[in-house]
Amino acid sequence: MTTGATNPDRGVSGSRPPLFLLVSEVRAVAELTATLMTMPALLQAPRGDGHPVLVIPGFLAGDLSTLPLRRYLATLGYNVHPWRLGRNTGGVGKMVSAVQLQIAEIRRATNRKVSVIGWSLGGVYARLAALANPDDVRCVITLGSPFARARGGSTNLSEIYKQVAGESAATATPSDLEALAGDLPVPTTAIYSKSDGIVNWKSSALIPNHQSENIEILLGSHIGLGVNPSVLWAIADRLALREGEFKPFDRTGPFRLSYPLQGRDGQTDTP
Repeated sequence: MTTGATNPDRGVSGSRPPLFLLVSEVRAVAELTATLMTMPALLQAPRGDGHPVLVIPGFLAGDLSTLPLRRYLATLGYNVHPWRLGRNTGGVGKMVSAVQLQIAEIRRATNRKVSVIGWSLGGVYARLAALANPDDVRCVITLGSPFARARGGSTNLSEIYKQVAGESAATATPSDLEALAGDLPVPTTAIYSKSDGIVNWKSSALIPNHQSENIEILLGSHIGLGVNPSVLWAIADRLALREGEFKPFDRTGPFRLSYPLQGRDGQTDTP
């Protein structure tokens, strides 16, 4: 399995987000409100081509958490699928196998490759499933997913995850962690916010290449990523690319103030 280069910053910046950001996760309510208020603008996004999209929820969440996102994408014309596996209680090996099976079943039923959107832990599953079965996956979009290696606890839920799932990053093999953080064989977009109160944003950023990029969302919360209007617009834009096509995200449009400019290395220019 071939992986890309690792980001040196990731190995030394594994601290958890500060407490004030964790407390401020309540701003997710404002993000949902903003989406409802800006829906006329969101509906101006490119229309979908009907290809299947699988949406995977984050840790301790279920399909209800992704309902606003799925309804939006369905309105744009995509064939949207919930993950239908109940509450996401972790167990990466077991869950990735289940997601691989879902993707394969959707591919057989539709005869089309599947775009996979994973929120937080769901993005870890999405990336691993794409590594295992790239021929079934059209693209991968992650939302605040802790897939990049970092020392120490990079999330404020590390201990809870260990208790619930019975595993942690410390129990994973180094080669598996390198594969998870490396290049994917399909177009890939990592969406994150530096104000994420649950996941260290540096563990959610990939190494950009010819078919992958990062999109930072200003002032976004972790809990609100799936209902943030700027995120929804970016997802719609990425899904509208033709199969096998990749071009950089256009940061103009109705939500342009939410997307910081990017430097030459693909990282945002904001501190």
